Amino acid sequence: MTQFVMPSLGADMEDGILVEQLVAAGDPVHRGDIIAAVETQKGAIEIEVFEDGFLDKWLVPLGTKVPVGTPIAMSRASDTPDVPQPADPAPAPAPPEAPQPVDPPAPPQAPETPTVPPPELPPQTDRQRVSPAARRRAAQTGFDLGRLGAGKIVSLADIPDSAAKTAPMSDMRQAIAAAMTRSKREIPHYYLSDTVDLTTAEDFITAHNADLPPDARLALGVLYIRAVALAAQKYTDFNGYFEDGAFTPSDAVHLGMAINLRSGGLVAPALHDATDGDLDALMTRLKDLVARVRQGRFRARELSDPTITLTSLGDRGVAGITGVIFPPQVAIVGIGTPSLQPVVVDGQVQPRRTAQITLAADHRVSDGHNGAKFLRAIIKNLQHPETL
Repeated sequence: MTQFVMPSLGADMEDGILVEQLVAAGDPVHRGDIIAAVETQKGAIEIEVFEDGFLDKWLVPLGTKVPVGTPIAMSRASDTPDVPQPADPAPAPAPPEAPQPVDPPAPPQAPETPTVPPPELPPQTDRQRVSPAARRRAAQTGFDLGRLGAGKIVSLADIPDSAAKTAPMSDMRQAIAAAMTRSKREIPHYYLSDTVDLTTAEDFITAHNADLPPDARLALGVLYIRAVALAAQKYTDFNGYFEDGAFTPSDAVHLGMAINLRSGGLVAPALHDATDGDLDALMTRLKDLVARVRQGRFRARELSDPTITLTSLGDRGVAGITGVIFPPQVAIVGIGTPSLQPVVVDGQVQPRRTAQITLAADHRVSDGHNGAKFLRAIIKNLQHPETL
């Protein structure tokens, strides 16, 4: 038998709510199937299956909040016989009822004056029905749904935009604050930065996309991912976990992608095995991950597995970003917005597309010497995109 437990997504998560049961007890399940979803501070987390079998039974009712590690379901392997449960014994026959005395007939009563019943009123309810989008927005902004009264359907339009301006921290912000406070308190950060020439990388993307439809084109960000992943695979001091006073490097690079949510907040789910496959396949996986995250859907491993994180500002027009390490990881790479800058090439000043790249790393595991080599490896990868 196999247990499915409430997943732990970091030290800042203490509990979750089972909000969906997608498979009924007794149904077959296969590796990769999603059987449930739990609501956490970071969104809806999907629970997936890692081996074929049958879902034996649910242990937690829908809507129940339980601590991390609590078993929520049981499954059995395909070759495990289904042992029938013994039938309940038949209930004992009830004793015969004793004869009841017969009351004498009541004396005749005077006829009553007929009364007209009052008109029926519509049923009253104190239940407030709230759409999922409205409930999520209210939780994120701290808006009190009780202010809207009962007996109505609350939609997203009923949540005022001004709520976020004066609201207390949402669950998402509290989770981010807890993780980042722990990071700055426990991790001795050091920082390195440099400038990377992206002209060749952008030319490579332009040539690759020339004859492709929009939905099949590569984005510059996919080169960032592969460049960081290959460098992390070589310099293992930046790819792994520091826990219980010791560092454990990871054999695979599960690159955490910092993704900004439209409703507010930030998450960094893992793009698993970021060194594997060609760039087109990596782009497909990246688009799938971003789409699900923007819908508030994650898989448990995507939030618990990242071995190093990449944050990129894209086209937001900011020169650089210095990240905060997400524990138990030991490094985060930041890339600013590319811009056209004068650069000396072969003794001549030329306009080149450049960006600032930064590394924040854990001094308990590495130092500036190795950090500089790691950063230079990322830059070299980006300047030779044909090798990615």
